[in-house]
Amino acid sequence: MSKTDKYSLVEGGIVNKLFLVALPLIGTQVIQMAYNLTDMFWLGRLSSDSVAASGTVGLYMWLTMAFMMFGRMGSEIGVSQNIGKGDKDKALAFSRNSMFIGVAFGIALMLIYTLGRRPLVGFFGIREAHVAQDARDYLAIVGLGIPFTCFTGAASGTFNGGGNSRVSLLVNGVGLVLNMTLDPILIFVAGLGIKGAAAATLIAQIVAACLSFAALHKHKNRPFEKYSIMVRPDKAIIKQIFKWVTPISVESFLFTFLTMITASFVASYGANAMAASRVGSQIESLAWLIAGGYSSALTAFVGQNFGAGKWTRIHRGFRFSVAMIVGWGIIVSLVLLFGGSALYKVFIPGNPIVVSIGSEYMRILAIVQIPTCLEGVASGAFRGRGQTIPPSVASGTTNALRVVLAFILTRFTSLGLTGIWIALAAGGGFRGSWMFVWYLINTRSKPKADAISS
Repeated sequence: MSKTDKYSLVEGGIVNKLFLVALPLIGTQVIQMAYNLTDMFWLGRLSSDSVAASGTVGLYMWLTMAFMMFGRMGSEIGVSQNIGKGDKDKALAFSRNSMFIGVAFGIALMLIYTLGRRPLVGFFGIREAHVAQDARDYLAIVGLGIPFTCFTGAASGTFNGGGNSRVSLLVNGVGLVLNMTLDPILIFVAGLGIKGAAAATLIAQIVAACLSFAALHKHKNRPFEKYSIMVRPDKAIIKQIFKWVTPISVESFLFTFLTMITASFVASYGANAMAASRVGSQIESLAWLIAGGYSSALTAFVGQNFGAGKWTRIHRGFRFSVAMIVGWGIIVSLVLLFGGSALYKVFIPGNPIVVSIGSEYMRILAIVQIPTCLEGVASGAFRGRGQTIPPSVASGTTNALRVVLAFILTRFTSLGLTGIWIALAAGGGFRGSWMFVWYLINTRSKPKADAISS
């Protein structure tokens, strides 16, 4: 099979093509989760306070995703749609301009995080002074790696949009192995503590970016024969990228910013509550990171077929995706419901308070994992068609709702932390259900059979 046939998503078996793209992307998301869990695993053996500090900074890393989206999603949508239309020159232009935007944002964020770390950490109002200092130290180091992460994201979007997501898996896999190897060495052997965990992450990000650069220029299955990262910005293409990605970026930014407000509520209950919250969010990411990886695959699949006007494949791919992701949601629900306590003991041994708080958190979140997974399928299909506003509206609205609900339940009831967990679960469940129903209604007005899209 030729390279063109192998990575084209507009022909061949739908299930096979979806898995061709989805499995490496899901693997990439698992690797991303493992990055975070690796730090927490080793820092949990240092102290629960270290977990709280790194978890707090992790929220700013999530915030970075809102800006990294311009590189990754601009590439995924622009490359997939134009390859579907058969215009590789324009696909290349979208990739290079997305790369330019993503790296520019990465440099700006690096400066903000490293120079402004004191007020940024102070936002959370952490009660323990040593935890706040650890968070500042951690942010100063991992902030240096943001431009490299943005470069890797844009490169991954280019490969994903071209139908070859295995390169992203390989690059991030190497980064993970390196991070896992360096973490215990730098934390314990070198005696650097939380700074060692940050340094391990920084080194892994730099190596991943170097591998991405090499893949764009040398990999035998690269989307474009020639690739230069030096580009004269194209105003029309940049305008289109911002039109596509701004709603997604705003959605991601609001999600993280509102999560940070909720985290400040949690921080008022002490470092144990904060540690339970941050570890819990990483465990729960079993659902939404996997769904997010599949969402990116569906964006590429729908994007190429949308560009080719193949609506029959779009509809069939969506139905298969729903069936598969619901099965995954059920599995995650059972893990959170019955295995939460055991998972917490792995990451923070010897602290029964954190385990008790976290186990309750997991049981409440288990209820809403299926709609959380359905959200990923619906948003991916929307984005592949270039409709990025519906996911953003649904996400922004429901995330604001859960902050309001958390405030009400903690201030005007006796639920305390339990009220925050309920608010988080309610917001996630409503968001996923709304997104899924919106897509179904929106699709009624679309062609039922193959057509040439305008």
